[in-house]
Amino acid sequence: MLKQLFLYMSESKRIRSFAEDSAFGSRFAQRFVAGNFIDDALRATEEMNRIGMSATLDNLGENVTNLDEARHSVALYVDLLEQIALRDLNANVSLKLTHMGLDVDPTAAIEMVSNLVAHAAAMGSFVRIDMEGSPYTQRTVDFVRELHRRPGHAGHIGAVIQAYLHRSQKDVEDLLGDRIRIRLCKGAYKEPADIAFPEKQDVDANYGKLMKMMMKSGIYHGLATHDPVMIEEATRFARAEKIAPEQFEFQMLYGVRRDLQVKLVKEGWRMRVYIPFGTEWYPYFMRRLAERPANAVFVAKNLMR
Repeated sequence: MLKQLFLYMSESKRIRSFAEDSAFGSRFAQRFVAGNFIDDALRATEEMNRIGMSATLDNLGENVTNLDEARHSVALYVDLLEQIALRDLNANVSLKLTHMGLDVDPTAAIEMVSNLVAHAAAMGSFVRIDMEGSPYTQRTVDFVRELHRRPGHAGHIGAVIQAYLHRSQKDVEDLLGDRIRIRLCKGAYKEPADIAFPEKQDVDANYGKLMKMMMKSGIYHGLATHDPVMIEEATRFARAEKIAPEQFEFQMLYGVRRDLQVKLVKEGWRMRVYIPFGTEWYPYFMRRLAERPANAVFVAKNLMR
């Protein structure tokens, strides 16, 4: 019930308007969003790097309505990549295709993102293409595979797969066949049962299966989870299969389970923190609560401090 409530709230324009414009809403978000501007995200990245963690930076936003907005988004990411290089940070970037104009002009969007990936490749960096709701799944997978085939792009663009979708094993197999890096997460959009597993235990089981496929592939992947049971399963599997810690990484959200992040780093595992920034934080935040409703308790405790 909590998951459905948070998903409903993520789509409510009225609640979003109140949350993003109010002082209370800003306080609600500041623990989990680095700030409104690039410099805020870079400062958070420097902090993560100091304690042995890498970062992925994401300018929050989606579904632009015209190409000027899309071009502005791309320009911001170019600036972000240049600042990462200038400051010698251990970080890359993550973006949504609807933020790059996919719904406005798919041809223009793919060329703009292609140029961005080329820019990242020239710097030795990497662009992660986020996954959105199921209407975008096939287009996003196709988009990533096409860009990965372009000269100079291989190894500099990656995908996200959501374990709660029935189709995800086939998507993982296709991406592994192209040797494309994957971030595996559980999924946080409202989807019908004919598309997604409705029960948590089924999502967890599929996550575990896909995780092991990815870890044995010899390709560097990211395991996005805060679930201690899943993390223990991954580390146990890595030891049993003699998969070295530098062959994959764990990924967690900024502001969530810092204690567990530090613990894994101290144990010798790689950790990347997903650092969002920007004013359009509300849908992101609600979907993170829907993905793991137990985080709501964590949020409440922090608000009381």
